[in-house]
Amino acid sequence: MEYRFGETHPMDPRRLDLTVRLAEALDVLGREQITVVEPHVATDEQLRTVHDADYIEAVKAVSADPSTPDPERGLGTEDNPAYAGMHTASARLAGGSVLAAEAVLDGSALHAVNFAGGMHHAGRGRAGGFCIYNDAAIAIRRLLDGGVRRVLYIDVDAHHGDGVQQIFWDDDRVLTVSLHESGISLFPGTGFPNEIGAAEAEGRAVNVALPMGTGDSGWLRAFHAVVPQLAAAFEPEVIVSQHGCDGHGQDDLTNLMLSVDGQRQNMLDIAELAARHTEGRWVSLGGGGYNITHVVPRAWTHLLAIASGQPVPLRTEIPEPWREHVRERFGVDAPRLMGDDADTWWRSWEVGYDPADAVDRAIVATRKEVFPLYGLDPWFD
Repeated sequence: MEYRFGETHPMDPRRLDLTVRLAEALDVLGREQITVVEPHVATDEQLRTVHDADYIEAVKAVSADPSTPDPERGLGTEDNPAYAGMHTASARLAGGSVLAAEAVLDGSALHAVNFAGGMHHAGRGRAGGFCIYNDAAIAIRRLLDGGVRRVLYIDVDAHHGDGVQQIFWDDDRVLTVSLHESGISLFPGTGFPNEIGAAEAEGRAVNVALPMGTGDSGWLRAFHAVVPQLAAAFEPEVIVSQHGCDGHGQDDLTNLMLSVDGQRQNMLDIAELAARHTEGRWVSLGGGGYNITHVVPRAWTHLLAIASGQPVPLRTEIPEPWREHVRERFGVDAPRLMGDDADTWWRSWEVGYDPADAVDRAIVATRKEVFPLYGLDPWFD
């Protein structure tokens, strides 16, 4: 809750409080198989596994004196306003993801969730897109340093996971797959199909850049036309996924039209990939999500429930005390159900390719760039 850029900034930490309250109201956090642990503040040594030392010192300096911004490093900008304590708050998010990775490494957890994490825009030496330290990359590095040979990173935030891609651009042990709204219409303006990694890691960056207005059916079709095939070819030992829920149709910062139902299905799909390829080893993170009353708490409560092995049905009624809290605190009526009653049917790739469909053209662009590098046929596999 200390990760707060200001009262009017879209990254409102109250979304985390509302998520915890909803998960508690539905008794998800009280389940026997869930253990809640307190995140530590990541050490400088842990931060340096992916960030430049001088960048960390710059964050500390701005954190100590917010009146001296460092815009060249993205600190004290409109996206990332400077505030006192920024270093500690950001490092705590990273510490949570380190703990998640270590729990999976030592076997104390099969699945680990840090929905306060997922700060995927931060680069080695620069903040970006509301992200100061890249906890997703730090978690991946911890897994690699712990002996994991191959990590599959799946990013389903509406925005391209540019920071994670950049950090592992030349590392063939990490396959980064990002499904997002095209950079033509959305920040950060990257994530096109021809971004496939450095020569020594060719094909380890995969980008599916989807058009504005893509809904559940197109999103799930794109996911299933790209990700399962590459996961099978790559043979990961752990999956790390970022579940920014800002692709929802009621999120004002993007132009996608997803539902909570579709996002929940995507979580189930990723859980299934982990069960199939990594013996269940799965670290999941939060990310973007700016409709803090209608979308974020439901989406991430579903993530917690799925990670626990007991998904919450979409027709589950949201407890009235939680809705009353939202009404009193925010002056809006919260949703009545855990789902949007959306149709999540999607057309399998095997049905055929429609060249008039912008989603299909995006899928083909990605498959043509990457599939041959894995011995896969762009049109049929």
